[in-house]
Amino acid sequence: MNQQSQHLIFDLDDTLIHCNKYFELVLGEYFEQMTAWFEPYGLTTELVRAKQIEIDVAGVNKVGFASVNFPESLIATYRFFSEQYGRELNEEEEKQLFSLGMSVYEQEVEAYPGMVETLERLRGEGHHLYLYTGGEARIQQRKIEQMKLADYFDDRIYIRQHKNVEALENILTLKHFDRHCTWMIGNSLRTDVMPALSAGINCIYIEQKLEWEYNLVEINVKPHHVLYTVSALTEVPEVIHNHLT
Repeated sequence: MNQQSQHLIFDLDDTLIHCNKYFELVLGEYFEQMTAWFEPYGLTTELVRAKQIEIDVAGVNKVGFASVNFPESLIATYRFFSEQYGRELNEEEEKQLFSLGMSVYEQEVEAYPGMVETLERLRGEGHHLYLYTGGEARIQQRKIEQMKLADYFDDRIYIRQHKNVEALENILTLKHFDRHCTWMIGNSLRTDVMPALSAGINCIYIEQKLEWEYNLVEINVKPHHVLYTVSALTEVPEVIHNHLT
């Protein structure tokens, strides 16, 4: 590896491809349905959103990025308000909510603007590209195949149901990464930035306008090397180039 060549570890969802916007679309349908069912009780979208987020985040903390966590959070929220207002539970309504929640994983995969150009440029400049994503292998692999990302990452793809400090540390240790020239690039403060800073590698945080509350945490780790914040994937090559020169 030449002196300027870097190890670049990319997150997948909401870094290279869209993800959160599909959850928001499904949640929009969910809020409409819930407020319709609970109209006699005056239930608001704000109350439903707050409770669903609370349950969703608790579930991810417990089981990781399991696909059933999202639809189960919809049902658990439904049950919470049903009990609170004394509304009778309905098995068909719960089945409807489960199907609605699972439909988020059937959405067509869409790349962020400049994804191909960004990866092409970085590879062309001699950097080594890696993909590290959280979720179930079946679901994440489908996205990777649809986007033909193996063209850039080959077998350097890591899928973990729990995406945290331990998971990243395991990858870095297993592959003997030189941490001085290794970067984590992603949109999540919780699962990308914090683990990278804890592991003592460089980091580029891609700040998104629409962010899942689970990803938003306070940074309480001092960077060993560098931490850059950008607003678009296409800014990444220039940041790395400027850092090296």
